[in-house]
Amino acid sequence: MKLLPLTVLRVFLPFAAGYFLSYLYRVVNAVIASDLIADTGIGPSALGMLTAIYFITFASFQLPLGVLLDRFGPRKVESILLLFAALGAIIFSRAEHLAGLVGGRAFIGLGVSSCLMASFKAYTLWFPKEKWPLVNGLQMAAGGLGAMAATSPVETALQFTDWRGVFTGLALLTLVAAAAVFVVVPENRSVGGNRENLQDQLRGIREIFTSRIFWRTAPLTTASQAAFMAIHGLWAGPWLTHLGKLGRTEVAGVLFWMAVAMVAGYITIGSLAATLSRKGIAEATIGVVGMTLFMAIQFFLLLNPAGWVVPLWLAFSFLGTSGIIIYSSLSQAFPVHLSGRVTTALNLLVFVAAFAGQWAIGIIIDLWPTGAGQPLAAAGFNTGFGLLLVLQVAGLVHYLFPALSRLSPKIV
Repeated sequence: MKLLPLTVLRVFLPFAAGYFLSYLYRVVNAVIASDLIADTGIGPSALGMLTAIYFITFASFQLPLGVLLDRFGPRKVESILLLFAALGAIIFSRAEHLAGLVGGRAFIGLGVSSCLMASFKAYTLWFPKEKWPLVNGLQMAAGGLGAMAATSPVETALQFTDWRGVFTGLALLTLVAAAAVFVVVPENRSVGGNRENLQDQLRGIREIFTSRIFWRTAPLTTASQAAFMAIHGLWAGPWLTHLGKLGRTEVAGVLFWMAVAMVAGYITIGSLAATLSRKGIAEATIGVVGMTLFMAIQFFLLLNPAGWVVPLWLAFSFLGTSGIIIYSSLSQAFPVHLSGRVTTALNLLVFVAAFAGQWAIGIIIDLWPTGAGQPLAAAGFNTGFGLLLVLQVAGLVHYLFPALSRLSPKIV
């Protein structure tokens, strides 16, 4: 298929806008955390649960989402789901108690659950296979821009309104994004061409979850991406406040540059994977090397070396993007008609783990209680972050020594 520039823009930009908002929703609590605590009186455990609700509702819809994407196409599915995200933002903005906040964030997680996977599905339909790593990296960079918007720009907006006003504005932007996806994105005639019945669709899911290729990389990718999202999406901000001893404006600034590093990581690693794959180096290998370096950065963060805090957090954001390469790698290992279900199957594992990890860190931090106005204990952060690092190391061992799990040594 020859791709015209206008067609590329019509496909990429609307989905990129949706993912921009998805990531903004994901990480904005890191900036408004102190406001939420002040307004509702919640502690670290409740804050972790509230923020992580996004992940569990997101994850709960991944398997049906894969079926819907393969059957009805990304345009229709994403434009409808974004309406739920807008509703969730309105509920969140008007909530007075924890229950209302949780309900609103749950709708947000459900509503943006398709923003990445619908994009990946659209790109398998409209872009040639050799371009998938690059265009997927650019899509993730759009998410990074959303993370940037959730830092200093949100902090600036809070000088003119409160967090409720911020979420009202996000609801309006989400409605615009839903309309853009539905109106601007063209319909691909190959969508729904293979009309599988429900039994065949479920058989496709079973094929994925019983695949040795899938389970070769899934544990490591799940642990790596879950740690990245759990920490970057919430706990990096409190860490910089309580362990880094930075002021609120300084924390927002560091989070902004972390988002910049994340954008650079997605673009650089995606481009590198596309280039090296043409030279015969497997995309999975590139992703695993990046995730291994990401683990090393997390280890050094546990040491909190003086003078290296900001560079380490920037490296954390840059290398934390490595796991996204595996999505493209797995998509190429399965038939195109299963591409939606492959990526959502992996995403299910990632977001369930991110939910558990983000909440668990809050619970662990609560094990070291401090007095009012006192900084949270370093031991709590180190224990929580260290637990996620141990799980990543276990995933790496599983990948490097597949015979231990009687998995095929084949590398995608």
